[in-house]
Amino acid sequence: MVFRSMASSAKRRAVGDGKSPEQREAESSEEGSENEGDSEEDSEDTEEEINEEVVIDFEAHTISDNDFNGIKKLLQQLFLKAHVNTSELTDIIIQQNHIGSTIKQAELPEDSDDDDDPDEVLGFISMLNMTDRKGVECVEQIKDLLLGHCEKACPPSVMEQLEKALSDPSRPVGLLLCERFINVPPQIALPLHKQLQQEVTEAQRTNKPSGKCHFCLMISKTCKEVKKNISGRGGSPKEEMMFFNAEDEFFYEHATLKFHYSVQDEADSCLSGRWSFSDVPMKPYRTVMLIPMDKMGDIMEKLKENLTI
Repeated sequence: MVFRSMASSAKRRAVGDGKSPEQREAESSEEGSENEGDSEEDSEDTEEEINEEVVIDFEAHTISDNDFNGIKKLLQQLFLKAHVNTSELTDIIIQQNHIGSTIKQAELPEDSDDDDDPDEVLGFISMLNMTDRKGVECVEQIKDLLLGHCEKACPPSVMEQLEKALSDPSRPVGLLLCERFINVPPQIALPLHKQLQQEVTEAQRTNKPSGKCHFCLMISKTCKEVKKNISGRGGSPKEEMMFFNAEDEFFYEHATLKFHYSVQDEADSCLSGRWSFSDVPMKPYRTVMLIPMDKMGDIMEKLKENLTI
């Protein structure tokens, strides 16, 4: 099952509204490099090359055994040092490949490095029924992870709500995973989510567990920038949350339960330290969202409105 040109004409640097912090930083770095060494002829050539628009086509493929390493790497970027068996989670995603897709580059340029892998997984989407997989190690580890952070970050009522949702067999919870590398534009999310919703509908028709979910649970990569209080009256600094995957904001708007937890101590150097804009450090977080499945239609309309190429 191959879907051609899902993001045709998408540009590496043109990612539309709601750019992720990583993409903004990449653009800022590029602009900075353009201003260096203007007197050098070879630098001018470099400027022209950087400013050139690169059109890339992507393909979506059915998830297969060959995608194990690529999917696991993306899951590790999501869970970082958390105690989650990402190998087992990857195996589950591969086993239920009637739900989900991987993203790969459609055609490598002729001048690409010999080390480039045409089958490299640039992103993936999947959803698994956590309620149906009660007792599976990686699923229980994710539950424990989220409940532990919820207990620290939220009032008892929110903790009780999440605990009830994760243990109620009459209203199953589906873990929605949609991860990609930062150089894949957010417009790719629209066809991926459209295809996933079609697969969920088909799973529901054929009475598969993945089609029976009442809630959708997401763990989104986010960050916060500490800003000075503009009122000048003191008080706590204002923090603005930003989503690494721009489309996650539309899911956040429809979430009935949401909270954040810091991964500052777990993040690697690309997510912490002096990862900043205008000398303002960014603090990496994970944002947990519980969204009713009957809100997916509204969310898809938002995706179409904002991510159509």
